[in-house]
Order: sequence, then structure tokens, then C-alpha cells
Amino acid sequence: MTMKSILSTVDPEITERLVANRREFFRSSALKLGAMASAPLVLAMASQQAFGQELPQEIVDVLTFALTLEHIEDAFYRSGLEADGLIPDEYVGIFNQIGKHEAAHVAFLSTALGSAAIDRPALDLTAGGKYADALENFDTYLTLSQTFEDLGVAAYKGQAGNLISNDDILQAALQIHSVEARHAAIVRKIGGKKSWDGAFDEPMTKEEVLAAATPFLA
Repeated sequence: MTMKSILSTVDPEITERLVANRREFFRSSALKLGAMASAPLVLAMASQQAFGQELPQEIVDVLTFALTLEHIEDAFYRSGLEADGLIPDEYVGIFNQIGKHEAAHVAFLSTALGSAAIDRPALDLTAGGKYADALENFDTYLTLSQTFEDLGVAAYKGQAGNLISNDDILQAALQIHSVEARHAAIVRKIGGKKSWDGAFDEPMTKEEVLAAATPFLA
């Protein structure tokens, strides 16, 4: 069965609450978001307007966890693209697109969380000096890119069960998960590695993911 558009499966209660000004809401939301006015992002705005802070705490915790990871990735790609000569010309377009995707993920999660959204934490992309040349050596940068993308894939997979009570948020998270997997595949290919490790990917627990991500939090 093919995945339906996220907007075609909006909970009836959301639709009922927004029906009076649905067209105007989506029109104004798209204008505010510009090029990032994707269906999941507009849905996040709709859900937030309709329910305010009524998201279950379990979902808020998962989205906050995901937002922390997306903040790291967003900052990582922004920093890499701003570093003169770091990324070879032939790969700039690819990393620029990945960076745009991560920025859109941050925007979606921040909008879905509303006032509960966290700001970007202080980061140390060298992980305390372990990757001191992260923004100077492309091989190191590529290694970290693969690390972050693989981590994101495993993290979303590991938390999917905790989002099962909200079909819309779950579907959006799965859409992000598949994009992160595509990122991981292309980054591995650039590095001369196989795009996969086997027929089945393993999820990671929140504790495992945080243990891997914490060194990059200043």
C-alpha cells in the first residue's frame, strides 16, 4: 500500500476545528513559510493552532529529542558550507541540499512543539577536540556526516513506537526517517563505502543515541 499524503489523513477533529478558515490558514501559512511550506510543516502549524500544548508529554519528549539531533545536523551542514574550500566543488550541491533538508526538519519540529520547542544548544562540532579538523579536512567532515546521518536513521526508527498514538506526527517522523536514510546512503557513496550494512537496519535507544551525540554538545 502506498503512503498517502500526510494531509489526506488529518484527524477529523483537526479538520473540524479548522474548517471555518482552512483555506485562509493554509494560504497564510504557505506565505509565511515560503519555500519550506511542505505538507508536514503546514500540518504542524495546523496541529499546534488546533491543540496548543495538548500533545502528550511522551510525544513532546520524542520531538524534543529529535529536534536536538536535527539542531546538531543543521549546524554541522551550515558550518561546513560556510568553511571555504572544505567541501569539494563536485559535492557542494549535494551537501547544500542535505543542509536544506535538515533546516526544514528543524523548522517542522520547532513548529510542531510550539512554545515547548528548544533553541539550538551550544555545540562543539569537534567533540572536545576528538575531531579537531572537522571543518578543515573533508575526510573528517565526511566521517562525521555519515555518523550523524546513521545516528538520525537509527534514532527515528527507535522512537517510532512512542509516536504511535498520533498518526500525523508518526507519519511525518517516518517521512523524515526515510530522507535521513537517503542522506546516509549518498554520504557513504561519496566516501567510497557501501550504502547499506545489510538487509535490516537496527534501531537505537534514546540512551544510546544521546551517548553518541553528547560529545558534540558543548
